[in-house]
Amino acid sequence: MSSRPLVVDLDGTLLRSDMLVESAFAYIRQNPSQVLAPAVWLLGGKANLKANIAAAVSIDAASLPYNAKVISFLEQEKAAGRTLILATASHQTYAIAIANHLGLFDEVLASNSTTNLSARTKRDVLVSRFGENGFDYIGNSHDDLKVWASAHQAYLVDPEFGVETAANKLGNVAQVIGRPDSPLRAWARQLRLHQWAKNVLLLVPLFASHRAGEVHLLLAALMAFLAFGLCASSVYLLNDLLDLEDDRQHQKKRFRPLAAGAVPIKTALLVFPGLLLAAFAISALLLPWQFTAALACYYGLTLAYSLVLKRIMTVDVIALAMLYTMRIIAGTFAFGVSLTFWMLVFSMFLFLSLALVKRYAELRDSRQQGKTLAAPGRGYNSGDLEMIASLGAASGYLAVMVLALYIQDQHTSAQYSHPQVIWLACPLLLYWITRTWMIVHRGWMHEDPVVFAMKDRNSILTGVLFTAVFWFAL
Repeated sequence: MSSRPLVVDLDGTLLRSDMLVESAFAYIRQNPSQVLAPAVWLLGGKANLKANIAAAVSIDAASLPYNAKVISFLEQEKAAGRTLILATASHQTYAIAIANHLGLFDEVLASNSTTNLSARTKRDVLVSRFGENGFDYIGNSHDDLKVWASAHQAYLVDPEFGVETAANKLGNVAQVIGRPDSPLRAWARQLRLHQWAKNVLLLVPLFASHRAGEVHLLLAALMAFLAFGLCASSVYLLNDLLDLEDDRQHQKKRFRPLAAGAVPIKTALLVFPGLLLAAFAISALLLPWQFTAALACYYGLTLAYSLVLKRIMTVDVIALAMLYTMRIIAGTFAFGVSLTFWMLVFSMFLFLSLALVKRYAELRDSRQQGKTLAAPGRGYNSGDLEMIASLGAASGYLAVMVLALYIQDQHTSAQYSHPQVIWLACPLLLYWITRTWMIVHRGWMHEDPVVFAMKDRNSILTGVLFTAVFWFAL
């Protein structure tokens, strides 16, 4: 066996990812104004596309999501004296960097500016080098079936759907190294279903208008909640595709399913537009057109945030505050209620404070790790920590002041029998904002502050009391 070389595929086999897709998204993220360039390069063939992207985008081979089971298997084969060859359709620039990082391979065969080394082309090259049945091959995809047909033994790694059945018909399968785990848990994490809790903000205008008991509005609330959730998950998926490299450098984000390779990139490319289409279909068919317009604005702003705005200091937190506020605005359209000046101003100040909480937590973690910057490409550094805390606390207290002024408004007096009772909401909000900033200052908050609030017992109790105050004021 040791005299027969073992040829190893890269994408989906040695690597829980696809280098072409990764590098293409990295290029788009770095050059958003040239988003159509890859399509132009593709007109010259896949080899031309890969060569141009490889010339423009570098990778960090150490941070890629390798398949630990495959590496362990290769180490055993290497120790037994087997010649290992990396043969991949990925560009040679990336293949060589990966081979140098792992230090396992005796030779690298990869795509270049003229040859796309995949499927039949890969098989032909291997057969010309080693002869028919003169090599063993490890792969995972339908394209690899053509190579296995000319290999002496076939090794399957987390095979794609239908691949194992087709490979068994060839009669040379030696081993299946791992089978795909159930994807449901990984997809639930990737779509960040827990973040759907933020969509409760859609209900704020419904309760503020005192019409929460109307059944048709509750049904509208359910549809609005679902549409916003699907849209948000689509954006999260696209954002993680664009941020793969940065996420893998992050202490916690590297465990996200896409970054860790638990969710296939090719599948994610199909899912994110599907979710978006479903969101707008629900909105267009079941909700007022104004809600659909608000959803489109939310998506556009989120996309702008992912591509550009999150890298601009202060603009990023204002954009985050607007994204929170957009949910409240969309809620007013879904239920056909009035959008008040007080609600908009209160929301902007409160959510700006929470956006700054999020940035503070990230920057604090970076400072403790000895890093100068909060994250690559962001406009903050460790010296900004105290200023962010000052701005965030001030913004939160301004929200309390807006609430106090709202109580004196004539329109408020007309809506409530006892508007003076609403004054009790001010100390409750002061307590919650102050406590939130103390928690993040002590390093106890490691997630989105809105999601944290929906899990935190003190925050839930404060929210109940806050709601009770307005109920008694009626």
